[in-house]
Amino acid sequence: MRLNRIIDKFEKGERVFATFASPDPAGAVAVRDAGYDALLFEAEHKPWDVPQLKDSMQYLLDRRQVFEADTLAARTTPLVRIPPNGGERSQWHAKQALDLGAYGIVWPHVDTVDDARNAVAACRYPSINQDESREPFGLRGDSPAWAARYWGVPVDEYYKRADVWPLAPQGEILVGLMIESVRAVENLESILDQVPGVGLILVGEGDLSQELGVPRQFEHPTVQAHRDRVVEICEAKGVAVGHPHVTERNIDEVLEKGYQFLMTAPVVTYPGLVRGRNLTAAVPANSSR
Repeated sequence: MRLNRIIDKFEKGERVFATFASPDPAGAVAVRDAGYDALLFEAEHKPWDVPQLKDSMQYLLDRRQVFEADTLAARTTPLVRIPPNGGERSQWHAKQALDLGAYGIVWPHVDTVDDARNAVAACRYPSINQDESREPFGLRGDSPAWAARYWGVPVDEYYKRADVWPLAPQGEILVGLMIESVRAVENLESILDQVPGVGLILVGEGDLSQELGVPRQFEHPTVQAHRDRVVEICEAKGVAVGHPHVTERNIDEVLEKGYQFLMTAPVVTYPGLVRGRNLTAAVPANSSR
């Protein structure tokens, strides 16, 4: 049984509704009660506060929900967007978030194949049994006790599950890359060809629009063309792609274009957006990658 509901939904060809929130207990409770599938704790543009993140992840859990569902999987799966850009090769932020029990890491500003390879490697434990068919080789340091407790499994089971999906089919850890520059869009096809283990691509419209000279004009034709190119590549490679600004106004277009990870502002509740719409993904993520 899956612990990471995001991966579970991707494997079933279903879309995921998510939102950002600061690492704050009150925000975690609000998102949990709104019915989101996933919460992306925002630490790129917010302070990197590990004790606060630890508390927030605890408040995201609702023991009654877990009990009534008869599964260890929390209704809202926590991911963390870490502060460093992909090119900074900062592995310790990912390590600390995973050691708290996060089910995935989102890396900002991943522009190159090397950036992506580091992102995946930082989320994997090293193993003497790794070979060329299972690259990138793991770099994550060993301290599983708290994460295993958060997941609700013995340490031995955590080791078996704490690998990167879909590179490891049984893995429960999701690696997401933010594609938010022209260079990143141009390199995306090579990234997905050469770096197995990328489970999610998020379009960074804000930074992309800045570079294109039309700040925050997300519907500008040039921004839209780059965004559509990302979707086209991800669809061809069988990798889920996320839209960061889903609203009542654009949700039907977002669904039609095949986005699978839909992010809204925290004030928008999950039921209000999804009622009456088909949430079966157009192109399920390819679990063989």
